[in-house]
Amino acid sequence: MYEAAVFVILPICLVVAAFTDLFEMTVPNRIPAILLASFILIAPFSDLSLAEFGWHIVAGIAVFAVVFSLFAINVMGGGDAKLLTAAAVWYGFTPSLLHFLIYVAYGGGILTILILLVRARANTVMALNLPVPHSILTAKKIPYAIAICVGGLVTFPQSPLVLTALEQIR
Repeated sequence: MYEAAVFVILPICLVVAAFTDLFEMTVPNRIPAILLASFILIAPFSDLSLAEFGWHIVAGIAVFAVVFSLFAINVMGGGDAKLLTAAAVWYGFTPSLLHFLIYVAYGGGILTILILLVRARANTVMALNLPVPHSILTAKKIPYAIAICVGGLVTFPQSPLVLTALEQIR
């Protein structure tokens, strides 16, 4: 049962956050809350020592310090900052966290360029009746939860909780 929760919670939360950010330009607070609460509930079953659990929390705090700074200077939205922090807790201070953050950064850069190109050609997009959410064309923000989702889904199989769950299945 624990393994199923590990395999499902983070991916579903990231996908839901990406879709709500795409269509509504917001990440509901309940998604990072679910990620943090579920990590705390799952951690005792994942054979994490108390020290390892602490390092997972410290990883979240470190990511929060950086993304809060980006939020404070209006570079990143608050929902995206909370989502990235909550997802980082699932990775801990491991190489998988670095891989996750690198994928998020590159994905965010590509996403930003694509959205700026779509906005530059907004008249053409609307004339062709392409199914682009209105928020993409009019908002001044980038739905960065999409990049967080892509980075998370790509690196999720490397995360310590997934690796431990796979070991327990065998």
